[in-house]
Amino acid sequence: MFGSLKTVLIALTCLISLTKSNGQFAPPASQPGTTAIHKDSSIIVSWATQCSIVRGWQDISNQSLGICTIGDSTSALGMADGLVVSLGDGGIATLTLTNPIMNGSGWDFAVFENSFSETFLELAFVEVSSDGINFFRFPSVSLTQDTVQVGSFGSIDATQIDNLAGKYSAFYGTPFDLDIMTGIAGLDVNHITHIRIIDVVGSINEVYATYDSQMHKVNDPWPTPFPSSGFDLDAVGVIHQITTSVNKVKENPFNISYPNPINRNGVIKLNLSNTEYLNITLFDISGKVIYQFSNGEITAGEHHFNLRNSLIDNGIYFLKVSSTEHTETFKLIVND
Repeated sequence: MFGSLKTVLIALTCLISLTKSNGQFAPPASQPGTTAIHKDSSIIVSWATQCSIVRGWQDISNQSLGICTIGDSTSALGMADGLVVSLGDGGIATLTLTNPIMNGSGWDFAVFENSFSETFLELAFVEVSSDGINFFRFPSVSLTQDTVQVGSFGSIDATQIDNLAGKYSAFYGTPFDLDIMTGIAGLDVNHITHIRIIDVVGSINEVYATYDSQMHKVNDPWPTPFPSSGFDLDAVGVIHQITTSVNKVKENPFNISYPNPINRNGVIKLNLSNTEYLNITLFDISGKVIYQFSNGEITAGEHHFNLRNSLIDNGIYFLKVSSTEHTETFKLIVND
């Protein structure tokens, strides 16, 4: 009896340990199921236009080395191009945009770092503000073990990281969805004016450690005692933005409707009050064009677009609808 109980307890312990160590989040950019967004993706409609930097130390445990020095605030502006500003241990970048970000369907913006591989990941927390004063942090998760320090050029498993910038390699942005920030007092998710990137120190030493939303120590390559220390910010790409002079934009101005999830034989409905010139294009999660439903004038009234015409597989897609005055991107989950 005792032997059988002991066997069961050992099995349960192994199962719990395996569950904790195995990744449960999206994989690197090259693997199926990734959420990485390429810099050339058509779902990105604009880029950050202003940036201020507070530099961090090259090595917070040895401040005699001074602060990091690579790049400057202009390096983080415009499209991701591999030219970066290094934040150093605990460094901060605060970015603003020509037009505020709004909470649309699916991802709303993406942060780009310049990692040279899919396992050397320098991470950062991401915060947003709708007034430039009060900032609120995305609930980050790091399931990387925190008993052995990841070395200066050590590896991290992307599937153990969620809502931390730097999850993906160079030219692939880590996306963020404002949906999970709704309901926070003092934050208008439909009028995000500032994005703040804060380097994760990455040390498991309690004197210097930084913690995720579940109070796990965030263990990433450390120390990196170089002028290029810490998170290397390349760019911030915007997916959903306010394009009018008012603070609010009518949600779903094109009156698009469809079941979500939708099957591969499903129908997308468009209901226009006026005749408009519309470009309606379907992209996969990497930003590759899969199918173009329309690129021309569409008359007022209800129109149906058959998803089966695109010959797509199951997965996550984005439907981008653009007129001369507005662009909206809709997230589709295709599942038979």
